[in-house]
Amino acid sequence: MEQRVIQRFHESIETIMNAGEGFAPLLADASHAMVQALLSERKILTCGVGLAAANAQTLASCLVNRFEQERPSLPALCLANDALNLSAVATDSGLNDIFAKPIRGLGQAGDLLVVFATGGNTSATVQAISAARDKEMSIVAFTNEQCGDLASMLASQDFELKVPTLSAPHAHEVHLLSVFCLCDLIDQQLFGGFA
Repeated sequence: MEQRVIQRFHESIETIMNAGEGFAPLLADASHAMVQALLSERKILTCGVGLAAANAQTLASCLVNRFEQERPSLPALCLANDALNLSAVATDSGLNDIFAKPIRGLGQAGDLLVVFATGGNTSATVQAISAARDKEMSIVAFTNEQCGDLASMLASQDFELKVPTLSAPHAHEVHLLSVFCLCDLIDQQLFGGFA
């Protein structure tokens, strides 16, 4: 049993290392796009289905509250947090629109949508990207090898951070580390001076 735990740690480290070098420039560019949206008095919307919702919640929480240091709150909202809204939309319109409807109601040109997906092209994620595109929002998509042609929905100003793995758990691990990197980069650009 202990060897299995060690194996899992090694697999995770290998996946993180394989993603790290490719992700570094993308995370830097994505953080810059997010900072530009925030400086333009726009907001960051996040979403994800299933376990991916946890990473979406973490990003929004770190932006609204703080990351490592006290600083002013930043305008961010996780669309997966509102159980009543999710339930109402799912009941009336179906699961495909659980994020698209709030994006249509809350999204504005210049806002930025951060999508987390690890289990293929879920209809809710696809519809969220489509709604964001209609609202002239930029998109940062965290994906893995199971997400098929999700990249075909992205435009030149968008970012796809694709973890080179079919393993959803390992992709979630890389996505969470990437969230922390994004928060650090955003804080550095907006507030500087943190160690």
